[in-house]
Amino acid sequence: MAQLELTSDQLLSTTRAVRKRLDFDRVVPDELIRECGAAALQAPSGSNMISMNFVIVKDQAKRTAIADVYAKCWDIYASSPMFAGAIQRETPAHQAQQDRVADSATYLSQNMAKCPTLVICCNEGPRLDNLPAMVSASVLGNILPATWSFMLAARARGLGTSWTTIHLMMEQAVADIVGIPFDTVQQVCLTPLAYTKGTDFKPAERPAPDTILHWDTW
Repeated sequence: MAQLELTSDQLLSTTRAVRKRLDFDRVVPDELIRECGAAALQAPSGSNMISMNFVIVKDQAKRTAIADVYAKCWDIYASSPMFAGAIQRETPAHQAQQDRVADSATYLSQNMAKCPTLVICCNEGPRLDNLPAMVSASVLGNILPATWSFMLAARARGLGTSWTTIHLMMEQAVADIVGIPFDTVQQVCLTPLAYTKGTDFKPAERPAPDTILHWDTW
């Protein structure tokens, strides 16, 4: 299907976490989701293992049940020092950006069930609990790049996503709703998937590259 006219750099720099601009009234065609899945399959994968899986949830009752679990997790998160709204930034401009993120994330927590599609990103294989760092990093090296490729493909098709892990506080409950075998399939991300209201997303304000690049030593 037709894609937005974006250069590769524009795609990378404008694939934002979309929450308030998700269009809850438009159904996402299955074919578009399959195209995003095809892109995800082309992502790098450790040992060439295809262990990434995506559970596409369109059933309203299941979306509502997941949203209810998410809301319970959100209440825990929102009262913690990790909550985006509890983080203080150095300048008024940076604080305003932080506050917008918190407000947007709160909006998603209150409207998750309205999203026409939810995508649960999973890895099939050993759970990461108590695994050595090399093993866990290798496992995540399958599903994390694949999920980002899925999101980039969605953006190119006028769809919005938002990476969230808050539901993992109650991962078993979400697994039970959609029949994910908890012992052998680990969830790593939940994202809404919907058309966006407009496609004019811009790069976020970020620090200069040299603040995160370390040349030859830390």
